[in-house]
Amino acid sequence: MKRRLSREFYTQETLQVAQDLLGKYLIRKIGNKQLIGKIIETEAYIGPKDKASHAYQGKRTKRNEAEFLIGGHIYIYLVYGMYWQLNISTFEEGKPECVLIRAIEPLIKNSKLELSKIKKLADGPGKVCRYLKLDQSFYGEDVVTSKKIWLEDWGEKINPWQIIKTARIGIDYAGPYWSRRKWRFLLRDKNFDKKRKIR
Repeated sequence: MKRRLSREFYTQETLQVAQDLLGKYLIRKIGNKQLIGKIIETEAYIGPKDKASHAYQGKRTKRNEAEFLIGGHIYIYLVYGMYWQLNISTFEEGKPECVLIRAIEPLIKNSKLELSKIKKLADGPGKVCRYLKLDQSFYGEDVVTSKKIWLEDWGEKINPWQIIKTARIGIDYAGPYWSRRKWRFLLRDKNFDKKRKIR
């Protein structure tokens, strides 16, 4: 049975949300059409103690304001001036924590593309936003109530052994302690793990 994720889901501890998001579905509505993807990779950011977080030491700016919203709001920003990154705020209001959606597996009906090519459409955070057609206009969007984008649970049970835990990517600037924390989570796929960037 399909159901939209509630506010209570996003206000759990951030590390729990990051893992529980695996196997959930992102729904993006454009007119009468929907783009759907199964979440297969996430990263947790726990500011202000997390040196890799944009809200480290409680830093609050116009850019990261959405991180301080109660769990369930979109925090989206550009990297390298060209790639949007989709994050969802977690935990309580005023606590700047979030989960980065690093990869989804698009669900495309009647596609002529091979499964391996479909998976490559959104196998990185920048590709996720490009596939779902997300940009700055989604900043602060509430996925609990939004009619444009939301997340659903389709009843798929994810067992602990199906989750791969690794270090986060591209945060060496945060120092060895934080860059080595295994706060990146991937949904195990026996057919594709060897081709994904796991370290």
